[in-house]
Amino acid sequence: MYQIQQLIAGVWDGGGDAGWLNVVDPADGSPVSRVPVAAEAEVDAAVKAARAAAPRWARTAPSERAAAMRRAADAIEAVADRLAEAETAEMGRPLDAARSGVQAGVSTLRQYAELAPLGGGRTLGGDADAIDLMVPQPRGVVAVITPWNDPVAVSCGLLGAALATGNTVVYKPSERSTASGFLLARLLDEHLPSGVLSLLTGDGRVGAALSGQEVDVVAHVGSTATGRSIAAACARSGAKALLENGGSDPLIVDDDVDPRWAAAQAAIGAFANAGQLCVAVERIYVLRSIATRFLGALVQRAEALRSGPGRDPRSELGPLVDRRHRDHVHGQVETAIADGATLLTGGRVPEGPGAFYPPTVLAECTDQMAVMREETFGPVAPVMVVESFDEALSRASHSPYGLAATVLTASMGHAQRAWRELPVGTVKINAVFGGAPGGAAEPRAGSGQGFGYGPELLDELTVTKAVHIEGPGGEGNRW
Repeated sequence: MYQIQQLIAGVWDGGGDAGWLNVVDPADGSPVSRVPVAAEAEVDAAVKAARAAAPRWARTAPSERAAAMRRAADAIEAVADRLAEAETAEMGRPLDAARSGVQAGVSTLRQYAELAPLGGGRTLGGDADAIDLMVPQPRGVVAVITPWNDPVAVSCGLLGAALATGNTVVYKPSERSTASGFLLARLLDEHLPSGVLSLLTGDGRVGAALSGQEVDVVAHVGSTATGRSIAAACARSGAKALLENGGSDPLIVDDDVDPRWAAAQAAIGAFANAGQLCVAVERIYVLRSIATRFLGALVQRAEALRSGPGRDPRSELGPLVDRRHRDHVHGQVETAIADGATLLTGGRVPEGPGAFYPPTVLAECTDQMAVMREETFGPVAPVMVVESFDEALSRASHSPYGLAATVLTASMGHAQRAWRELPVGTVKINAVFGGAPGGAAEPRAGSGQGFGYGPELLDELTVTKAVHIEGPGGEGNRW
């Protein structure tokens, strides 16, 4: 069992003056960690410590900050299995997938260690006797609030970018994955000056208190409702809000592709990490001429997946993060069936311990159903049959979210139309996951604002200053 401590002003402390939270394994209900809830005074102290440490860290040479990130990446990689085990225990993710998430975090830290020192600004062509510069500088104190569904990878991205660009950070991981955040912060702190990184733990009240503090940036990955609350808090304080929020990502299946291959792609997109991914496939539009074969193959894929505890190497699908979330997922499925959807497989809460839910395929879905309109965040593949690619594109575009979309097609014309017209930050053609390292996009609408990944994230976490330098006037006119 993990005994969680907080890090404030360079001091690790396991006190829980404002109470405690208990995290259990979603596979069997066994205890995983005991988490202290940060009091308001502790939130205030962490921000003040970060503010006090900010000038010195900002003045630290970019090469030194980068070296610290590289050392931290090496330290994390050395204990990757331990971090993966914590992630699996907390939120149920199969160990191999958890290890991949940790490695993605390590790679991101190394990427930012290489890129951050290159952000040197630029010179401008002004008067011959003057020097004009545009110089990036750290924004100051960054509050980083991260989710539970991919805790190490997401945290490494935001923490690495903020620290490498010279900002100090107050880090608040999700209460559902605090052990992963605690272990990660321990490793980072060993390579940073005192006060540069603080760790606060607890539930949403702690995150709300932190986002209301006098910080310079609040970087958040999580639900749309929380993101909007953070945006409102930032509007009051003047902080920059950097948000990647929920999504309801569509998948379009054109009628000129192999339906079995398309079903395999759909199964990966809908069922990976038990559907608990921001860019999971949440709604599927398939053209009528291949719908029957596509649905049959998708059901076969769903029924072939092996569910079980994440620590079991045979498990392909772990549990949902907890039973409360399972109730949310099952509620959307039941409501869709009551409204006319056809259950093809899954859709029933299994007996026994844990928060398991079977891969579920629904047919005859409509736009009005919550399972097609809202974020389900579970292993559910709702399918609507459409008559044309135009209809699929129109229905896929009609959403309060704008995170990502996937199109499976053999038509270059349809591919070109899709990436141009879909109102989302990321469009993937013929692969539900993938993309070159360093790719970045801006989510739209209810899915957030600002770059959350790639080299552009470094720009989000700096502010540009224009500098004009002339020699002194008067007699002598020289320096």
